[in-house]
Amino acid sequence: MIKTDKILHLKSSRGGKVRVVREHYLREDIPCFSALCLAGCANADGKVLSADLTHYVVPDAAVVRDFLEVLEFRELRGIVFTQTACQSVQHSRGRRQYNRLRSLLKDPRHDCVLFCNEFQRYAYCPREKGEAQDKWQTRCVYRAAVWYFDHLVGLKPVVMITEDPAAVTEYSSLNAGVYVISTQEYLQSFWPELQAAQELHGSIAQALQERESEGQERQYTEHLPAEVLEAGIKSGRYVQGTLNVNKHRAQLEAFVRVEGSTNKGTELNSDVLVCGAKLRNRAVHGDTVAVELLPRREWRGRNTALTEGEAEERAGEEPQSQPMPTGRVVGILQRNWRDYVVTFPPRDEVQSQSHNSQRILVTPWDYRLPRIRISTQQADALQGHRAIVRLDSWESTSLYPNGHFVRVLGKAGELETEIQTILTENSIHVAPFSEAQLREMPVNPWQVESGEVEVRRDLRDTHLVFSIDPQGCEDVDDTLSVRTLPGGAGLELGVHIADVTHFVREGTLTDLEARARATTYYLADRRYDMLPAVLSADLCSLLGGVDRYAMSVLWQLDAQTLAVKKVWFGRTLICSSYQLHYELAQSLLNGQEGAEPAELAELGPAERGQRLADLREALRLLTHVARQLRARRDEGGALELEGVEVRAQLDADGNITALVPRQPLEVHETVAECMIYANHWVARKIQEAFPHQALLRHHPAPRQEFFCQLTDSAKALGFSIDTRSNKVLADSLDRALDPEDPLVNRLLRMMATQAMSNALYFSTGALPLDQYEHYGLALDRYTHFTSPIRRYADVIVHRLLTAAIEKEKGVEANKALANNKELEALAHHINDKNRAAQHAQKQSTELFQCLYFKDKDPQVDERCVADAVVYAIRANGMLVFIPQYGVKGAVYLKNREGQVVSVRQDGSCEWESGSLQRYPDRISTSTTAGTHTFCLFHHITVRISVQSSRCHADRLWLEVISSRPHRAAPVPGAGQGAGHGRAELVQEVVRWAEEASQREAEGRGAAPKLSREEREFRQSRGPNLYTLLQEIRELALADLSSCQSAMPQPGPPPPACPTSA
Repeated sequence: MIKTDKILHLKSSRGGKVRVVREHYLREDIPCFSALCLAGCANADGKVLSADLTHYVVPDAAVVRDFLEVLEFRELRGIVFTQTACQSVQHSRGRRQYNRLRSLLKDPRHDCVLFCNEFQRYAYCPREKGEAQDKWQTRCVYRAAVWYFDHLVGLKPVVMITEDPAAVTEYSSLNAGVYVISTQEYLQSFWPELQAAQELHGSIAQALQERESEGQERQYTEHLPAEVLEAGIKSGRYVQGTLNVNKHRAQLEAFVRVEGSTNKGTELNSDVLVCGAKLRNRAVHGDTVAVELLPRREWRGRNTALTEGEAEERAGEEPQSQPMPTGRVVGILQRNWRDYVVTFPPRDEVQSQSHNSQRILVTPWDYRLPRIRISTQQADALQGHRAIVRLDSWESTSLYPNGHFVRVLGKAGELETEIQTILTENSIHVAPFSEAQLREMPVNPWQVESGEVEVRRDLRDTHLVFSIDPQGCEDVDDTLSVRTLPGGAGLELGVHIADVTHFVREGTLTDLEARARATTYYLADRRYDMLPAVLSADLCSLLGGVDRYAMSVLWQLDAQTLAVKKVWFGRTLICSSYQLHYELAQSLLNGQEGAEPAELAELGPAERGQRLADLREALRLLTHVARQLRARRDEGGALELEGVEVRAQLDADGNITALVPRQPLEVHETVAECMIYANHWVARKIQEAFPHQALLRHHPAPRQEFFCQLTDSAKALGFSIDTRSNKVLADSLDRALDPEDPLVNRLLRMMATQAMSNALYFSTGALPLDQYEHYGLALDRYTHFTSPIRRYADVIVHRLLTAAIEKEKGVEANKALANNKELEALAHHINDKNRAAQHAQKQSTELFQCLYFKDKDPQVDERCVADAVVYAIRANGMLVFIPQYGVKGAVYLKNREGQVVSVRQDGSCEWESGSLQRYPDRISTSTTAGTHTFCLFHHITVRISVQSSRCHADRLWLEVISSRPHRAAPVPGAGQGAGHGRAELVQEVVRWAEEASQREAEGRGAAPKLSREEREFRQSRGPNLYTLLQEIRELALADLSSCQSAMPQPGPPPPACPTSA
């Protein structure tokens, strides 16, 4: 080891230059991480570059800084990132970009390595006096490339890519075997078929060139330096938080959600309002910002009026709430930019923007974002198309952020384009599983391994195991068992969960892909699985009549009190005797004549009768246990939150013929209660075994101010809602019943759901013990254990449970568990992905709602007229809920011309001059025809139409046409009222999609062909919809056992069957 000095020139906190001299140690044993190494480098501790490549490529520091997106293409293999280039990214591009580079280097799916050239004795280059930093970095990278070639004794050519033409001229002919070329030439010569990478490189290069020619006139205030922001936050002068832009008033209102207790010396009990783009100071929705509060006399209130979109935004004219803390952004602590979907403007708009048609403003699909300036030569060809762009910068001299074009999604308005838009906007990336991942799957046909039989508890001959799921469900996560113990001393309850971790080993490509996805994504017409189908629908699925591996929890319960005497956790071998669906299980429980599982069809009368009696007795015992478990949680304050589910009715070909609400059955709660019980006990087990590194799920108590709408609305009907604890809230909601309108209680529970905070995963070392509790379920500890096929959190919990069992037995763990910091980072990732999955499902449902109504004439089509219930009052209208379609929306009582809704004697409505008067529980319109009052929870008739948008998602438009209910207000669960409208909607959209596909096929003169991705993921041969118009559960916490409406058919498996809270 050789010691030398490294001289750094840094900036001080006051902006001056500081010369720092640091000791620097050089070694000869720095690993090269190449499979061709003949020098005996210690390459076993990391990824190793393959020996079968044609060359290795070493990117210059500037290439890594500016073109990292291009280097992320998995097709580009054999990349050697130098320490010099990585440090350049860290110092000049910030923590987010540097973490992105680190993730790339860690990901085994990417063929790249890090070479620490600045610690290698023969690759290190000290910086010469007066040498520019860029020149020195380029020299360092070239020296590393030469060392690499020499170290491998010329066995592999090395290509250095750079954006500096002078470097190409200077270094290209110095060493044979080391080639120095531009990035563009490299892509064109070595990867001519990789057009996407070439186009992305050109787009970034053009954006960089345009940025250099920016004007100098300042449009915004400069951001304060990082050290000033940090000191200000510590002293309480500035407030740190995440910027959330109001999508309904994107140009005028944004709120900063305060993080932690950084508000020293201020009385912040709410978010901070930021009014207008100037005070937002180039912060984008999602950025972490520092805010300075304005003087109290300048505080404003949030707007309380409904808005139709950007065109109606007029600052200062709308009614406001009480003044709230108001501030201005003084600095950006963390840019949280992502991929954005934009729409290219029409030709006349491009020409009006600039004489240079290569530089245009594109409009983001997300209302909350400003228009983005990009440089492209494809503006004419991409008119009316949606594309992905990425932001590069937003200087104080520019009105708009600068970005670059990435790729085209398709023509705006086409179904596939809109689906890909939803995925991109929610940062969901789900390419088909790679060949390398599929090669990790077990051989088929699969058989139970003899070694596993010896180490597992065999329940195949001793326990009656069965599953209860929605009809047609094939990926079965969980099964149940219950029996009376010998001598009648007690009961044994068993929950048996698919042993996914046996097949998905930690660190494998399948595991890394599952971790990246974190969950299975459900959209209205398809799903994207977390695991390959061979696992999710076959080997891991606890299907009936086949041997399967399971992770089980078995409780011995007192026969009378059901107190737990003993609990056992471990790996088991099971064979499910019956694969029941909910309706059949309920019929068996009720003793209904003729109810019989298909598994008994081939048996003789005597054996069939005995086995049927055993099954019914098991269901009776299971229901008895579940009732007691639920009663205990109810005593603790468990909440029953509103969440309506629908079930698809299928024909023989798997096509949806109707969509009807799921009728609540006791067996639903029976299964859910058993899953909640298992999750709770597993949470206790892993937390006690690993107090500082267990993955749990907590649900914080909601802030009391979030209950205002609920309490005020209930008060209008004479109900008193107590929100001091979950127990009194649950009791209050149970009492708030209107015998004349059951929708009242349903809407109140929906308001309670909206007031809740999200349940989140966390590492036990990150929170104190008193914050572990789950408010909605009334449990002190909780986790997710019961759905490892569709949730990665459950996979982690299975591994923790296995480690806890081994620790209890004194078995030494083969691999160290993730520490608290690593587990907390993973929990944040899973929380983000779950949130994205919920948003994507909701947006895809809204997309198909619009598709259903889009081709209908709202003036004559009876399906566009529906009953609606008022659930909130605004300054210029009201919010309503349409039970028939599960739709929420705004109804305006005042239009842009200043006219208000006038109500005639027969209840019909029209627009006239007049005035509005708003009260907490009602709103009145006064015209020449008289005064009419719309009250909370009143039923009205609305007309539904679609408001189309070229740049954004289409939206439903609701217009009041009568102050009276539409015919008779439908009662949920009564007859076919609620389900009939949904069934018609589904049939109509399916027919529309099929006809569109047929017309396209006829135009091509061939049958329609699905892409590889569609073949991999689509749930049926046609564009069928398995969750269309399912009412979004609005983050309901006790999500009772549900299925995303399975669809049995050849090909890809049906949706997974979630069964736990």
